[in-house]
Order: sequence, then structure tokens, then C-alpha cells
Amino acid sequence: YYRSGQFYCSEAIVKTINDAFGLDYPDRVVRMASGFPIGIGGAGCACGAVTGGVMAIGMIFGREKPGDPSVDRCLALARELHMFFSGRHAFLCCRTLTHGMKLKSPEHLAQCVAFTGEVAEETAKIILRETREDESRLW
Repeated sequence: YYRSGQFYCSEAIVKTINDAFGLDYPDRVVRMASGFPIGIGGAGCACGAVTGGVMAIGMIFGREKPGDPSVDRCLALARELHMFFSGRHAFLCCRTLTHGMKLKSPEHLAQCVAFTGEVAEETAKIILRETREDESRLW
């Protein structure tokens, strides 16, 4: 979805995970991810691919009710994704990751396509690993 220009990074991750796992979330969940691209609304902060991955993890492992301790697992998995990305790229800041690149230039797009694919893959691996014994979270 990102490579084809249909969605920005965070939206593409949420849409991809929703579609790939056949989740029962309406397409409007992609709307929640629409404010995160280009470092949260274009501010250049947190990488939109990573924030989209965290949102996708939350779709499956997040809580719906106050006091639900499942939030602890969700937080740990979100931190795992963050550490994966920052371990590979040293930074999570979009502005730093794309320093010197013009927005939407071929160089910028190529890098963000790679980041988005990398984060989508790692997010899927985390979900698969964590639902191996309890697939009911997916459906």
C-alpha cells in the first residue's frame, strides 16, 4: 500500500496487518493512523512506519476495558518493535532518518518503502509468534 502510493507509512502498516491476518476491523481503523505519517503530522518526530506497527500490535493485543492487565503485554510488544527498529537504524526520529532528503524524492521514497516493509514484516513476526498458541486474538 505504501509502495503504490495508496497510503502513507503508518496507514499502510495498519491496512496491511488488517488484511494479511484477515482481521475483522473495519477499514476506518486506517483513519486512526492518518495523523502519524512523516513523523506525526509532518512534524518529523517518530517514524510513521513504527507508529503504524505499534497501532497494529495494539489492534490485536491492546485492551478495551480499564484495568485489563493485557495492556502490559501490549506495551512489551510495542517496546520490542521500537527496539528492533532503533537497533537497526539507531534513531526513531523521521527527521533524522531522512536528513538531507527532499520529501517525496526518489531517495526518500525508496528509504521509506524499505522502512515500511521492514516494520510490516517485523510486526507480522511478532503477531505470529505471540498468537501461535492463542489464535483467538486474531478472529
